[in-house]
Amino acid sequence: MPDPLKIPIRASTQDHLEIEDIKDNIVILKDGSCCLVLTTTAINFGLLSEREQDALIYAYAALLNSLTFPVEIVVRSKRKDITSYLKLLEAEIAKQANRLLREQMEKYRRFIEETVKKNNVLDKSFYVVIPFSTLELGATKTLKALASRKKGLPFPKDYILERAKMNLYPKRDHLIRQFNRLGLKTKELTTQELIQLFYDIYNPDSGYQRLVKSEEYETPLVQATIENKKI
Repeated sequence: MPDPLKIPIRASTQDHLEIEDIKDNIVILKDGSCCLVLTTTAINFGLLSEREQDALIYAYAALLNSLTFPVEIVVRSKRKDITSYLKLLEAEIAKQANRLLREQMEKYRRFIEETVKKNNVLDKSFYVVIPFSTLELGATKTLKALASRKKGLPFPKDYILERAKMNLYPKRDHLIRQFNRLGLKTKELTTQELIQLFYDIYNPDSGYQRLVKSEEYETPLVQATIENKKI
């Protein structure tokens, strides 16, 4: 009889998502394909001098010419979240002993909150997705799995993850180096950051909600009691 603590909990809504799992900073899809997501900063091109703009264009052209694999660039716009900033202001207002300064800080807080609400201030995030195709796992078995329409991954998850890492890590390092030449700070999204990102994407109206660490989802609520007995 299987251990009930080791049986994965799967919600019915997961059947409608393409994501099978997120592990070791890699998104595993239900067909066995994977992807790795990088987040990068932006440059205000209009503020650069003509010489700087030309240098940036040449560097970007060099980046495109260096690519021997597909990438996907995603620009995501969402409403600016200032919850943490407002809480910081509230804490500072509570500590302020000077009545006049406290009133000015309260006015500033209301001004910031109303400005963001009325003008619908948007926050843009930039992502680069590096895909890993199921055909790179082994064309014969993958095609057989697709033809049979059998549910589940075409290979064991650990094997898929290992092959994906071997394929994606060199591409990741190459892109980070190329983006550094453009003056862009680029980093790989962690497992926790990916979970938070997809939660926000699939729940756009729920507001910002910070999720607990992914390790807590994998920890059973009930632990077996182990008694140490002296022999």
